[in-house]
Amino acid sequence: MNKPFSPVAPVGVEASAMLAKFRHVEAWVFDLDNTLYPPDSDLWPMIDERITLFLMEMFGLDGVSSRALQKHFYRRYGTTLRGLIDEHKIDPAEFLIFVHDIDRSTLAPNPSLAVEIAALPGRKLILTNGSRDHALRTAERLGLGELFEDAFDIVAASFVPKPAPAAYEAFFRKFAIEPTRAAMFEDIARNLIVPHQRGMTTILVQPSAKQKDFREPEDRRDEDIPDIDFATSDLVGFLQTLNGHLREAGETAPK
Repeated sequence: MNKPFSPVAPVGVEASAMLAKFRHVEAWVFDLDNTLYPPDSDLWPMIDERITLFLMEMFGLDGVSSRALQKHFYRRYGTTLRGLIDEHKIDPAEFLIFVHDIDRSTLAPNPSLAVEIAALPGRKLILTNGSRDHALRTAERLGLGELFEDAFDIVAASFVPKPAPAAYEAFFRKFAIEPTRAAMFEDIARNLIVPHQRGMTTILVQPSAKQKDFREPEDRRDEDIPDIDFATSDLVGFLQTLNGHLREAGETAPK
């Protein structure tokens, strides 16, 4: 894996490295939670709490027991929802509506991010283990709603979550994505393994040292994963530098 990206790194080195990895990219794929919005946002903790509450109401458990069951499902199946489907045959629509019924008013629009995503040359898509409705509503709140062609969610993936290969294959088929001409931004390193192996340029979006990290402990591990081309704790700064290099090479979309 490359060293974590810094916008003040030597320009020549960054330009050559970035152009080699990005100048051919035609499709830009972004995870949603803790990637498009800041990792210290309260959105994911709110969703996490709603999942616990769903289990409390479904099984009649106390909060501690529900939390333990939730994390068991997550570690074994990749998402709590998948565990509930496989073991308890629940209605996934009811679960997705319930857990994503959150207040997004605390999430501030990000006009700087909107400018940089708009400048990327090619298609822009969201790939999430959440719901399409949650992805589109959150993107709209961020001021990014008109920039994305669509959001591919857990329903479109037949409830098979990232990092399972089948989730990515379904995404590639639905949108006719050639992975060797695509890049993916994601906050969980293991979710970049299959994309990288399929030829995608991969970017790990990490919390900065000053930000709270609400991800699960196992989701923070990246030291043993070689399938990351770049890592950054500043998505806007990364895209600003990348778009600058692409403009200089004459390969970015006009603003």
